[in-house]
Amino acid sequence: MESLERFQQTRRVVEDFTSRTLAAIPTDFGRLFYLSSLRTPATGRYEHDGLTSVYSEDSVQQALDHCSRELFSRILEMRLDHQEWDLRAFLGRSGNDFLELVREWRVEKRYRTMCAPGVPNYLHELFISNCDALLSILSV
Repeated sequence: MESLERFQQTRRVVEDFTSRTLAAIPTDFGRLFYLSSLRTPATGRYEHDGLTSVYSEDSVQQALDHCSRELFSRILEMRLDHQEWDLRAFLGRSGNDFLELVREWRVEKRYRTMCAPGVPNYLHELFISNCDALLSILSV
């Protein structure tokens, strides 16, 4: 019975997080970037004080991991021209010089941190390859 309760709580976290937080971010790249910013690189765990004050730590971790994987998959399932539009819209909303920001992303490879944890290596490489190509296109 405990696993059913944990599953239901994780589902509530996903619904809460997607309807309140992710829905306010207009692009899939933006949503995935935000999620990756919640993950601590050293531990791979997500830090979200608002959610952990309401839900169990395990449910929050499972829910954010689920959201990250879903967004990651959604982006990879998009046609490349839709990925380009979404990435352009995400980077264009920053308020910084667009071409400078694209250059920084190409040099610093910030998108590498956006890969969902635990995805197969070939999907990780596909995402990186797509981002490299998209940033090359956006830099012109």
